[in-house]
Amino acid sequence: MTGHEPSSHQDDVHGHRMQQRVSDLVAEALVRGEWDAVRDLAQQWADGPHSSPCASFVLNVVALLQGDFAAAWKLHAKALQTPQDIETVRTWIDEIENRYPPEGHLRLIRGLFLAQSGQSQQSLPAYEEAARLLPRSPYPHFFMAQIYQRMGRSDQAIKAYRQAVKLDPSYVAARLNLGVAYQEQGQLEMAIPQYRELIKLRPTDPLGHSNLACALAEQGKLEAAIEEYKEALKLNPNDAEVRFALGGVYEQKGRRDLALREYEEALRLAPDFGPAATAVGWILFDRGQVDAALDAFSKALKANPQDASAIFGVGRVYDKKRKPEMAAAHYRQALELEKDSAKKTAILNFIDKVVGGYHE
Repeated sequence: MTGHEPSSHQDDVHGHRMQQRVSDLVAEALVRGEWDAVRDLAQQWADGPHSSPCASFVLNVVALLQGDFAAAWKLHAKALQTPQDIETVRTWIDEIENRYPPEGHLRLIRGLFLAQSGQSQQSLPAYEEAARLLPRSPYPHFFMAQIYQRMGRSDQAIKAYRQAVKLDPSYVAARLNLGVAYQEQGQLEMAIPQYRELIKLRPTDPLGHSNLACALAEQGKLEAAIEEYKEALKLNPNDAEVRFALGGVYEQKGRRDLALREYEEALRLAPDFGPAATAVGWILFDRGQVDAALDAFSKALKANPQDASAIFGVGRVYDKKRKPEMAAAHYRQALELEKDSAKKTAILNFIDKVVGGYHE
């Protein structure tokens, strides 16, 4: 036995007491809904020598409530990655709930735990109880709406998002998700006001402009959509997806020169952006630049070997090069991989018309 063992044991006991003390303080702040204090205490807990997945889970919750979903995702990996972590956090939540009378913030925490540990449907009663106990809080409605959306219950999701926005008109994430939910249902006239309000709330956030642009483009208001995409790019010139979307609108207007410029810029920003490479390939093919088109289609297929449009494009190139057998093989493959029924029909009609049905 060394002379250091008693001291080491005392340190362990002291460390455990300190961890328990911080855990208790976190629980007290949670019950009061003091999220800044919760965050600071949980960070102290996480940074200490006796950290726990519970500390990371609490930080994950605060990030979710603050709309920092990227940070929440990273913390999720530290908090709920393994069955042992999940059980540790579950036990901690059980202990807190047993210590306090029924309380809305703790029910919200329970719902967020269940939703993030593979028990989405079971989280709904916890959120519903949280909404009853916290009648002025938008959070239970927002997270309930996310579960409804995940379950494909769009009408209930929209209702819950609307309630979150009603309770807090400045709740950016709720407005964004409400707009997206409306847009997914084709209710563009309902989605657009949400995006416009989002721009007012966050004028320096490009997301409001890009979502508004997408909705306007779906309405056929192409000039307005172009202006909104340009506004988004002023705020973030390096967004390859927005560049690609702007290229798509230019192509709808018949300005394939401007479309090509945006697609190529998207590829410069994100060299593995397969859809942009496919779009470049088709413009070059239609210009008669078949070798350059083949290079673009090949780049697209390197990014995504299942890209039916790029495979069909390669087939067209081989047709131009008078290699019918290679063309036919690519047409068959494209037909097999294409999931969109309209595009599938177009490929089939092309084969029947141009190559006499040798896909049989």
